Amino acid sequence: MTNFHVLVIGAGIGGLALTQGLRRAGIPVTVFERTRTRTDWLQGYRIHINPAGSRALHDCLPPPAWQRFLDTVSTVGGGFGFVTEHLRDLLRFAEHEITPDAGPADAHHGASRIGLREALLTGLDDEVLHLGAEFERYSIAPDGRVTAHFADGSTATGDLLVGADGANSRVRGQLLPHARRVDTGVLAIAGKHRLPAPDLPTVLVRDTNMVIPAGRGSLFTSVWHPDRAAAPADTAGDSLLLDTSSAYAIWGFGDATATFPPGVTDLPGPDLRDLVLERTAGWSTGLRRLVEGSDPATINAIRVRSATPVGPWETGPVTLLGDAIHNMTPMAGIGANTALRDADLLRRRLIAAGRGDLPLHRAVSGYEEEMRGYGFAAVAQSLRNARMTASGGRAGRYAFRAVLRTVHAIPPLRRRMATGLGS
Repeated sequence: MTNFHVLVIGAGIGGLALTQGLRRAGIPVTVFERTRTRTDWLQGYRIHINPAGSRALHDCLPPPAWQRFLDTVSTVGGGFGFVTEHLRDLLRFAEHEITPDAGPADAHHGASRIGLREALLTGLDDEVLHLGAEFERYSIAPDGRVTAHFADGSTATGDLLVGADGANSRVRGQLLPHARRVDTGVLAIAGKHRLPAPDLPTVLVRDTNMVIPAGRGSLFTSVWHPDRAAAPADTAGDSLLLDTSSAYAIWGFGDATATFPPGVTDLPGPDLRDLVLERTAGWSTGLRRLVEGSDPATINAIRVRSATPVGPWETGPVTLLGDAIHNMTPMAGIGANTALRDADLLRRRLIAAGRGDLPLHRAVSGYEEEMRGYGFAAVAQSLRNARMTASGGRAGRYAFRAVLRTVHAIPPLRRRMATGLGS
């Protein structure tokens, strides 16, 4: 292998997947993370890994880490349904329709962010993973090598620096100061309801659902069932945010930010819950019970933001991955999967450079060109979904509901939509 060293800034999903993939291939790599312990960032909700994300994760991870991931995915897959606010089906797919005859590496998986991160951390020792390293800036020497500078005064030098440091990336801020994230004008309120819950309808404790009401807003629901493997000892506990041993249903309500009261993102959980209940008056009793019975500590509100497209830039010893370049709304469920796709693509390009098949510069430029294409297409898709969430037009909603009923009735259309769901 050609001797070059890769520096990864940020130990998120994409950064860790790339690190694992390069390490597995024998390419020297070091990842730097600003938080100080392995569990500082191990929290959050269920995450959907689609077949493209599964394949990328499988190809990046060494077998023990891949098996650890499989051991901690949700024990119940479930189907996917589009429903009215009265919980009547417009279109519903069974699990076998979405991924027929797929092996684990090409299937949909419901994963907890905690379980996924623990799998991605498997086997990474202190020589590879540097915690408490807050990146500040980089500098490029005349010989083309790049040095990362950290807040404590330390530095690290390599041949390629990969910014995988999330939506507020400092690497992007220096490399592409013109790249922007914009407020989409959409606000989402999300929470968790512990399971079992005998008073909830079966579809809310088994399937993923998208509620398309006749009026304003929309509601997304999904389910997490306990990990097969035990949660890390220092993350389990009473907090449902950090618990992978308890089943729960997750929900997210979205609408135009302008329709919410000022300061909504600062409201406590009980007030946010009451606000959603007010917005869903007249909806199905089951949907309202899902919101009403949620743990207030898990309910929060966020303004949904999205990256704007960025044109080609001059390739150098610094590049970007995942949310650091194509941050997108959660309304398509493909952000993490796109980051995994980035990690796998860059891994393959760098392995080719390591074998001497092409220069490192060409490996990186080829990655950037391909990544910009599918990455910003995913941004556009998620932005369309977000704007649909915020649309108050009844005519458009009735038309969309009619389309879903048509797809349900025509088998070829149903098969096409089922196989493309979540991809």
